[in-house]
Amino acid sequence: MLIPAHSSAISIQLSTLPLVAILGPTASGKSALAVALAGRLGGEVIACDSTQVYRGCDIGTAKPSADERRHIAHHMIDLVPPTEVFSAGEYRKLALEVLADLRQRNRLPIFTVGTGLYFRALMEGLTDAPSRSDRLRARLNATGAKRGGIHLHKILCRLDPAAAKRISPNDRQKLVRAVEVCLLAGQPLSELHRAGRRALQGYAALKIGLHPPRQALYERIERRVQLMLDHGWSEEVAALVAEGAPKAAKLFEFIGYRELLAQSKTGQPVSNTVGAIAQATRRYAKRQLTWFRRESGVQWFAGFGDAPETLAAALGFLAPLLRQSQDSAGHRGPRDAV
Repeated sequence: MLIPAHSSAISIQLSTLPLVAILGPTASGKSALAVALAGRLGGEVIACDSTQVYRGCDIGTAKPSADERRHIAHHMIDLVPPTEVFSAGEYRKLALEVLADLRQRNRLPIFTVGTGLYFRALMEGLTDAPSRSDRLRARLNATGAKRGGIHLHKILCRLDPAAAKRISPNDRQKLVRAVEVCLLAGQPLSELHRAGRRALQGYAALKIGLHPPRQALYERIERRVQLMLDHGWSEEVAALVAEGAPKAAKLFEFIGYRELLAQSKTGQPVSNTVGAIAQATRRYAKRQLTWFRRESGVQWFAGFGDAPETLAAALGFLAPLLRQSQDSAGHRGPRDAV
């Protein structure tokens, strides 16, 4: 089940503590593996997902079950109402507070990483970019809606050619933010990125990657979408609207939520939406894997996180590194189980 990776030389320095990061596409079983590892290793689970921070978005974001949360502590879930905007910078700030708490209690942090940008923000730090301007952003969005992404991309080419090479004309959200930052900061976004970041100090990241067979993953995605709908996903969307979540809220950009909101307007059967949601989810899973393959030092496993053999292989990978950490620290703690 183990895919060879260039992470075999990982070691933990005397001045660092371990944190485990489980990376993988949606539906690959990250949460199940995290809960199992936390139970074995004296850990607690930290969600690293841009959708699970929103309260009321439970079914469609695949939040851990109430039973899982009762047995293993989970963090960074249900942080803000669905009407708010939440950023990678806010994630990093709150995640650092969680890490400080776990460090004090000698608990192993185990991250379930679905949003690569949030994990990168935590590990590498963020540039000192200006805060968002709702007025400027509204103007740029209006321009994009009227004249298209290519027009915004041409503006970015003039302001920051390096950033324009990285951002597709079809990625409206990133284009708007890049132009916004250039205009507010008075300098190119790429120069801000080069200005230096404050990386996470005192931790060594032990990265586990889940890479199940593509066809098996796609089949699981299909089943999970149907299961979510059977468990009341459509009703969850209707409740969010009834409670006042505006149709322009960030959550209605999430896969499934946008499709179900559109379906509720047309009155078409929910069954007609299953295929569209599953297809969008498969595309998202592919993008996630593309991002995670760029991460260094990942030990990849060719299976689902809820498979017993994946748990055994993950424990086999982590055990010597965690023992090394204990030996370096000169004390024994809850990770003696390894």
